[in-house]
Amino acid sequence: MGVTAAVADVSFEVNEGEIFVVMGLSGSGKSTLIRMLNGLLEPTAGSIEIDGVDITAMGGKELRRLRQEKISMVFQHFALFPHRTVLENAAYGLEVRNVPKQERLAKAKKFLDHVGLAGWEDRYPDQLSGGMQQRVGIARALAAETDILLMDEAFSALDPLIRREMQDLLLDLQGELGKTIVFITHDLNEAMRLGDRVAMLRHGRVMQIGTAEEILTDPANDYVAQFVADVDRTRVLTARSVMEKPIALVDANGGPRAAVRVLREQQASFAFVVTRDRRLAGVVFAEPAAKAVREGRNTLAGIVEDGLHTVDPDTPVAELFLPCAESPLPVPVTDQGGKLLGVIPRVTLLTALGHLSTNTGDFPVVRDEPASEESGPVSEEMSSASKESGSVSEELIADA
Repeated sequence: MGVTAAVADVSFEVNEGEIFVVMGLSGSGKSTLIRMLNGLLEPTAGSIEIDGVDITAMGGKELRRLRQEKISMVFQHFALFPHRTVLENAAYGLEVRNVPKQERLAKAKKFLDHVGLAGWEDRYPDQLSGGMQQRVGIARALAAETDILLMDEAFSALDPLIRREMQDLLLDLQGELGKTIVFITHDLNEAMRLGDRVAMLRHGRVMQIGTAEEILTDPANDYVAQFVADVDRTRVLTARSVMEKPIALVDANGGPRAAVRVLREQQASFAFVVTRDRRLAGVVFAEPAAKAVREGRNTLAGIVEDGLHTVDPDTPVAELFLPCAESPLPVPVTDQGGKLLGVIPRVTLLTALGHLSTNTGDFPVVRDEPASEESGPVSEEMSSASKESGSVSEELIADA
């Protein structure tokens, strides 16, 4: 009686190659949880499976092998050996596995280079700053070449500027190496920035598991809602979160009649031009398109304006204000292959912090065909924000 459960009814899966963040205040059960994940603490009930194997059923020798070959750990206070050089510290995980000296030193040097410590191999920990010492800790974990990294408040002992640098480093390394990472933190902004998914703990219980966006925009309960109330949404929400469908698209291989028809139907003054595989080719405006029709031209050659400023779908909202302010058109969102995913009108961006648009589905592309005598209805999906560049005048359409 009188016993408090440090972790209770916690259940989750961590996907291969993701950063899974466990977030909670002091006393929420984070440290207990991570120590169970590598077998340092044994749960009183339940199981912990790694690649389908329950580690709670392992003996001491098997657990030691697991920690040497499968799981590496990065600690809050670096846990470096003061009497060993940077290179020797980075190679320690391989040393306990009896990897030959030259091989382990070569691997350790490789990962020291990865974390930006080339040339510091012969220094000692007390000759390094806190951020550099933590880089050694990360290099040591990476040099062990385990599939899983457990990071227990790894950056919390660092000052804010160095902490952000370390977050950037971790994201860069993850993009290159694709490790499976369980990251423990009490800092909500850090959790939101790093986590592919975040588990929020309170008194040893999971309040919610989801992406940063899901937790921010759809909190599971009042506790989570209050917790995220002061989060800087501009650093969490991305272009993908706020983009909407473009109201007018035409095929790059089509002609001006198709462009004029879609402009008339959508009551828009411009249309984005895309290829058959939806790569963004540029934008066509109403007046040049109508003029091309009057001149009997059959292609869009010469009237498509390219050089549009595009943004990546993962661009934080905080970085969208300048391109949106500088562009008279909605800013196109494209993937690395140039495929048009959506657009961000200014008004949509300004209202995004209060309301999240989820209009991200596929959108139709109008191909070239003879112009209809009747104007089609204005799309129900079109928002007033997307019309911000004005509508086509009736005289212009009549001339076409």
